[in-house]
Amino acid sequence: MQEVRTVGVVGAGTMGQGIAQVAAQAGFEVRLVDSSAEALERGLGALESRLVRLVDKGKLAVEDKDAALARLAGDTDLSAVADAELVVEAVVERLEVKQAVLSELDGICAPGSILGTNTSSISITRLAASTNRPDKVVGMHFMNPVPLMTLVEVIRGLATSQETYDVVEAAARKMGKTPVEVNDSPGFVSNRVLMPMINEAVFCLYERVGEAQAIDDVMRLGMNHPMGPLSLADLIGLDVCLDILHVLYREFGDPKYRPCPLLTQMVDAGYLGRKVGLGFYEYSKG
Repeated sequence: MQEVRTVGVVGAGTMGQGIAQVAAQAGFEVRLVDSSAEALERGLGALESRLVRLVDKGKLAVEDKDAALARLAGDTDLSAVADAELVVEAVVERLEVKQAVLSELDGICAPGSILGTNTSSISITRLAASTNRPDKVVGMHFMNPVPLMTLVEVIRGLATSQETYDVVEAAARKMGKTPVEVNDSPGFVSNRVLMPMINEAVFCLYERVGEAQAIDDVMRLGMNHPMGPLSLADLIGLDVCLDILHVLYREFGDPKYRPCPLLTQMVDAGYLGRKVGLGFYEYSKG
């Protein structure tokens, strides 16, 4: 079975940072790439800050932090991941954007490289078709926040080979994750179940069934959820939630996936959740 030594990560946003962090901590050489130098610098800085906080809390040795950072390199040129055995794209949840990135990676990376996609809802088969190596394209859906959440949904496209699946499963386990195999269907398991719940919570707010805190309290205290659905939406990003719901609604054609108008309005207004400091709740830095 192919051995993964170097992991490329494309996209230095919240998910890309997290994937790069767990890969570097697990002993992989990591190349984090973003077309924006500003986004790359911000992502690398946030990643280092998280490692420093782990040291301060006594959860990570200083030498382990230093070793992880030494294994991590950033770049704005996609060719930096050309020699990586596994490349995971973590760009915005838009079909055309992901297709363009995967197509470019296909032309840059070595023939044996596996191309993973961190998509949370889009068809792996459709994404794989934008490459000349569909047998080496696989879904690796990490959960947010990546350093804390143990699940990785591993999704086979129609052409994904058993060897590709096995290599990715082994890499995920080395990162300290629990890989779970699911089939290629819109939203997979996680978001096909989660997003309708979040959307219904937004409808409850929209229709004045309850205030945001009341809705979250009912789900936390009554259903034993660790976080209420509106707080969780703020953590995920309201724009991401809306993108996923659009995929589910378009692919299934079922009105139960129709995004709540309030969610659309909030995204239009730029109220995207924690990452901008305002969503269903207000957040201050720190």
